[in-house]
Amino acid sequence: MTWQALIYVTLKGSVLDPQGTAVTKALHAMQYTNVHDVRVGKYLEVVFDADNEQAANEQVQAMCAKFLTNPVIETYTYRLAEVAS
Repeated sequence: MTWQALIYVTLKGSVLDPQGTAVTKALHAMQYTNVHDVRVGKYLEVVFDADNEQAANEQVQAMCAKFLTNPVIETYTYRLAEVAS
């Protein structure tokens, strides 16, 4: 079976986000003064093969823990869908 994982990686709330701060300030300069905060993250799409949904979930979690995220400062969520062949 082929699966697609849509992975969203963000900094933990306790971690400063200088890029998000810069974006917030730029939006304010553009008169979007109603914007309170911006946090910048990463979005990844990964297509891979796994025997079943449980194996696919385990593989995504392992990829995120070992390589795609820094668990000290980042957190992630993902959506998993089977890709029609």
